[in-house]
Amino acid sequence: MTSERNDAVFSNAQVVLKDRVIERGWVAVVDGRIADVGEGDAPERGEDLRGDLLMPGLIELHTDHLEAHYVPRPKVLWDPVAAVVSYDGQLATSGITTVLDSLRVWREEGADDVDGQAGILAGAISTARDGGLLRAEHFLHLRCEIPMPSVVEEAKELVGRPDIRLMSLMDHTPGQRQFRDEGKLRDYYRGKSGGLTDAQLDVMFERRFFYQKTYGEANMREIVALAHSYDIPLASHDDTTEENVADAIRDRVSVAEFPTTMEAARGLHQAGIHVLMGAPNVVRGGSHSGNIAAVDMAREGLLDIMSSDYIPSSLLMAALQLPKHVPAIDLAAAVRTVTKTAAEAVGLSDRGEIAAGKRADLIRVHLARDLPVVRSVWREGHRVA
Repeated sequence: MTSERNDAVFSNAQVVLKDRVIERGWVAVVDGRIADVGEGDAPERGEDLRGDLLMPGLIELHTDHLEAHYVPRPKVLWDPVAAVVSYDGQLATSGITTVLDSLRVWREEGADDVDGQAGILAGAISTARDGGLLRAEHFLHLRCEIPMPSVVEEAKELVGRPDIRLMSLMDHTPGQRQFRDEGKLRDYYRGKSGGLTDAQLDVMFERRFFYQKTYGEANMREIVALAHSYDIPLASHDDTTEENVADAIRDRVSVAEFPTTMEAARGLHQAGIHVLMGAPNVVRGGSHSGNIAAVDMAREGLLDIMSSDYIPSSLLMAALQLPKHVPAIDLAAAVRTVTKTAAEAVGLSDRGEIAAGKRADLIRVHLARDLPVVRSVWREGHRVA
C-alpha cells in the first residue's frame, strides 16, 4: 500500500454501523482513518454513493481458496506469486479487505499436490506483499493436521513469522468429527483427488488410523504449546462431542470452526469460544457434508462468525441473506459476523466497524435482483477495487 495521505467523504449511503444502519448518511476519512460519521447531508461535498450500502471491509479468517489458484488442475502447479495475486484480486472484488490465508501444514503420502506447500505459499504471499501487489491485507492461518508425523516440525518452520494470526487443530481421521460417516469421506476424496479407488482409500484410511494412534496425542500437546508460546490464537475444528468441547476449553481455544452438532456449538458458545460457520452453508441452505445447518445455529443464537471457506463471494452473500432466514438478526448484527467479531477474535481491534478512529477499510455494495455487487473497495482510505 502507498503511504501517501488519502482523505475522502462518502455521502448519500446506507451506512452499516456495528449496531444499526443509517438509512441516509455519510462517512469522512482522514489519512486512512474514519474521522466522522453522520446522518443526512454530508458537511462537505463528497463521493455520492447513490443510496448503496457502505459497509466495513469484510474479515476472512479461514479460506483455503488460494490452493485452487496454485493447483488449478491435478498435478498442475501454477506460479505461486501469480496465484497469490489472482486470488487476492478475487478476494478484494468480493469485498474482503483482511484475510487469513489458510495453509496446510502437513504432508501425506498420496495426497494432493498442495499438501506440504505451506512454506512456498507463505513465501509467495510475502513476495507479493513486499512488491505492493496486494489489494487486501494478508495474514496467515496455519491449518495443522494433528495426527500427521511431520506436522510439528513443519509448524515450527513457520511459527515465528509475524503475519501468523491463527493456528487450527484439525483431525480428519475417518469416522469422527466432520466425517463421522466414513462413506461421506470416501465420496469427498473420490471427487477431490481425481477418482481414488476404494482400495486406495482403504490404504489411506488405515494409514490415518495408525497416525492418529501413534502421533495424535503428543502432536496435540506440542502444537498447542507452540501456539501459546508465540501468543497465537487457536481454533478447534469440526467439534462434535462433549469431549471435543472439553478439549477446546482445555487448550484455551479462541475460535471453534465448523462445529458439526448443536450440542457442541452450545457448549462452545457457553464457554465463551467464538463459533464460526461456513458462509456457503448459509447460501446453500445446509452443510455439504450433511452436518448441522448454519441457519439453525443462528436461530439458537450460537453463530458468531462466518467464513467464506472455499467461495470468497459467499461471505457477503451470507451476511446479507442471514436476516431473511433469521428475522431476529438484523443487518448490523449479520454484518458483525463477517467484520467486527471476526477481527476481534484474532486481535485486529483497529478494523471491522465504521467508527471514528478505525481503519477506513470500506466497501460499497449495490443490490441487484437480491444479489450483492461490490462496486468499490477502499483499504485504509485507498481505493483498491
